[in-house]
Amino acid sequence: MSLFWRIFGLNAVVLGSATALLLWAPVTVSVPVVLTEAVILVGGLVVMLVANAALLRWGLAPLDRLTKLMTTVDLLRPGQRLPAAGGGEVAELIRTFNAMLDRLEQERATSSARVLLAQEAERRRIAQELHDEVGQSMTATLLALKRAADQAGPPLRDELHQAREITRESLDEVRRLVRRLRPGVLDDLGLISALTSLTSDFATHTGLEVVRRFDPGLPALEPETELVLYRVAQESLTNAARHAEAERVEVSLRRTEGAVVLAVTDDGRGIRTACEGAGIRGMRERALLIGAALDIGDAPGPVSGAGPAADPAAGATARPADTARRPANTAGTADAARPAGLPSPVDALGPAPAAGPASGPGTRVRLTAPVPGKRP
Repeated sequence: MSLFWRIFGLNAVVLGSATALLLWAPVTVSVPVVLTEAVILVGGLVVMLVANAALLRWGLAPLDRLTKLMTTVDLLRPGQRLPAAGGGEVAELIRTFNAMLDRLEQERATSSARVLLAQEAERRRIAQELHDEVGQSMTATLLALKRAADQAGPPLRDELHQAREITRESLDEVRRLVRRLRPGVLDDLGLISALTSLTSDFATHTGLEVVRRFDPGLPALEPETELVLYRVAQESLTNAARHAEAERVEVSLRRTEGAVVLAVTDDGRGIRTACEGAGIRGMRERALLIGAALDIGDAPGPVSGAGPAADPAAGATARPADTARRPANTAGTADAARPAGLPSPVDALGPAPAAGPASGPGTRVRLTAPVPGKRP
């Protein structure tokens, strides 16, 4: 039934019921109208208007839901659909809108994939140029300064040593930028080693305590999945250092049935979900690239400590097992290959904060990535 005939039928039912009451009910209208008759007429009009409004509200409710979804739909949160049961123009309109959302989400995912892949290619090119050109030039400068300092007199030697230290610090900064642009350890040693290096570097430069919890025996992942997991962890740690006012961050990577779950939880002041910046939206676009589900919200509880197996004295230095090359056709986990006597897969990096309550509910970024063959 079309929308026109549905609304016409609803009004016809109301008006027909009122006409039937006037024809067969013992109700008369005098001239002039007496008070009791006026009360009856006004009461009947009110009942008729209320019934008409209720029936119209019921008939147009699908359009109200469709309008609300149109104003709130977000292509970075796929799967928002309305049920379209039955026939008629309204159901056909809802089905058409759902089909349009399917096309838009597919096109958005395709275009985002092209953009992100182009960004990663540009990151790789810039990192390669920084490593090959700037890094080698600064290394040659260090060697020249060393030779000049060895041949110079005492007053000039101190200045050359100072210039050499400044150049060395600049070279270290360039190398750190290269690692952030394109982590070579991700390509060479795998995701676990890359996350270990990332968290160690993060703890060193921010002074926050970082707790790592990596499950052994993770399944083999596609290169783009490992890259998305790494970038989401990188952006989450950056947000925790810049905005969360946190003291402790926990990075966990575990496997579930058909998926790998990355969770980055801090004990900061929580997240304001009303405003999402470019960083969070970038994480959502990366999640769409691999068909993953991204959930960002307040942490379910306080970030726990590392427990008895923690090694606070380990600092942010990588363990020997962290640099072992992963075997072929496996995701690899450096922690699983740790020799006996070394700390467990739970590590505490950085200085332990002073005892006290957390500054807020904390924030948890949870990315559920499908394993090969399980992508929806």
